[in-house]
Amino acid sequence: MSNTHKTGYACALLATLIWSGNFIIARGLGDQISPFTLAALRWGTATLILLPFAGKALWNERATLKKHLPHLLISALIGVTTFNTLIYIAAHTTNTLNLSLIATATPAFVVLLSRVMLGEAITVNKLIGLLAAVFGIVTLVTRGNYQVLLDLSFHQGDIWMLLAALLWAMYSIHLKRRPDTISQKAYLGFTFLAGVLPLIPAAIGEQMVNSSFPLSLTAMGAVLYIGIGASLISYILWAKAMKTIGPTRASFVYYSLPAFCGIEAYLILNEPITWAHAVGFVLILGGILIATHPRFAPAKASVHNS
Repeated sequence: MSNTHKTGYACALLATLIWSGNFIIARGLGDQISPFTLAALRWGTATLILLPFAGKALWNERATLKKHLPHLLISALIGVTTFNTLIYIAAHTTNTLNLSLIATATPAFVVLLSRVMLGEAITVNKLIGLLAAVFGIVTLVTRGNYQVLLDLSFHQGDIWMLLAALLWAMYSIHLKRRPDTISQKAYLGFTFLAGVLPLIPAAIGEQMVNSSFPLSLTAMGAVLYIGIGASLISYILWAKAMKTIGPTRASFVYYSLPAFCGIEAYLILNEPITWAHAVGFVLILGGILIATHPRFAPAKASVHNS
């Protein structure tokens, strides 16, 4: 494995680690802050912090940005305006177990869409790795009691979460096609700004109907975390991973999210780690390795764009 690929995997893993903290915090804020308000606060924070550093690049590259405006607007709409907002909406109308299970559809969507949009082959090792990781996720969220799957009831939020998983897969593949003539500062600066603008009137309307923003240090600290860490830093890392290892490989690393959540819950919330957590973690790790490591790749693989 080349150093470039190692860097790509490290970026994807670190981004996922940061997002796991966002998942725990966002769940806690879900009962206190309405979805559009939380999304606007998150991306407003990220945009205000980024713009002083990206302003010069935005101005200098304005002609290039105008040339690639459709691509940029799609990135803003999918990656900023819609994706996280749907997760926050879903969290209000369905339970954590359903959200965790549905989130596992993201890498599967990436594999399928990469085949259609990028021409990437669906190899045997990818399928085996995908199944192993999914089984590991199911083991984690059900704590080894698979009977609970028969008792699941589905709600409107499940549809929103499924759509969010599909959108994230589309965004990841879309990043692979990012024009090389646009710097990362200009790209993120434009997409963050364009993406947060529609959220502002939506949040204002939401607050006019039902004011729900607690002015506490805990809430503001949490908003700073998801604004700086889960938005700005993680999106930079994920964009780097898309360019170096491609959406399919990076999406399998995303499977480590529930494992990180379990470890953080143990360290922060004192929740116990059971045998199901251990088995699930091993299956997830094994699935990621099988799907992404060159050693498990077929001898005559199709040419990939990653």
